[in-house]
Amino acid sequence: MTETLAIRIDDLSGEPTRRLLALHLAGMQANTPPEHVRALDLSGLQKPQITVWTAWRGEAIAGVAALNQFAADQGELKSFRTHPDHLRSGVAAALLDHIIGEARTRGLARLSLETGRGEAFEPALALYRTHGFTDGEAFSDYDASYFNQFLHLDL
Repeated sequence: MTETLAIRIDDLSGEPTRRLLALHLAGMQANTPPEHVRALDLSGLQKPQITVWTAWRGEAIAGVAALNQFAADQGELKSFRTHPDHLRSGVAAALLDHIIGEARTRGLARLSLETGRGEAFEPALALYRTHGFTDGEAFSDYDASYFNQFLHLDL
């Protein structure tokens, strides 16, 4: 894929974004025990402390990711998903770099995330770790369990 990737704030009103978020939620539900699904639906992403970005190649949505700024100096990655047509083409890395840059611009001290365990989560975990995220404790309103894990990046 040689077309330039454009990352922009998304108001969640467009059908491509809504379809990709629905795909993300379905994927989380398919790979996570029901009591541990913490992926946000559309209404959950429409809170004032959450900013959603989408990545585009021309007219095609390539990925989505969100930053939940749950404290003055802390943020959480949410709803991180690459469109299946754009896997392994740098979309996730570009979105992650963008959000890390935004977190630094906002003066956040730490960026965190909660995710599951298992094969479906391994590609994302590898990406986070190559960007400096390390395993850590539960944060915000999460409780640790046998299924979830927490990663943190000190900024």
